[in-house]
Amino acid sequence: MNTQQNKQLIMQCYQLYKDKNVKGLLNLFRDDIEWIANDSDDIPFAGSFHGKDQVAQFFSKLEQAQDVIKFEPQDFIAEGDKVVATGISSWHVKSTGLTYDSPWTHIFTVRDGKVARLQQYNHTAAAEAAYRPMREAGVARGAPMQH
Repeated sequence: MNTQQNKQLIMQCYQLYKDKNVKGLLNLFRDDIEWIANDSDDIPFAGSFHGKDQVAQFFSKLEQAQDVIKFEPQDFIAEGDKVVATGISSWHVKSTGLTYDSPWTHIFTVRDGKVARLQQYNHTAAAEAAYRPMREAGVARGAPMQH
């Protein structure tokens, strides 16, 4: 695939996520996909996942733990087998009732027409604060966590 086709593939991935079609999304991933994100003891879906089954578990954990308020890809930059997507998101944590905002960057590697790797960067501190029990003074339950 050429650079433009890779970019279109990644845009299709985001559309499938927006449509809540995880099964269709997984079909665009290689069987041996690597999904790499920061580790966190506070975030139930944090860490790295290898293979379609583990990535499916990531999406299941994500859905169980929080609701999407806003998830908006903004820019797509493609070069060779890499596509970088940037965006913004807001989430509602089911266990605490808190919300948080998180800008993000995803770096995809495309191989043989499918996503082979995703390296994810987001505002981990904001997510951790929203998942932790209320410890910080002055933060009202349900108040948005700012980045």
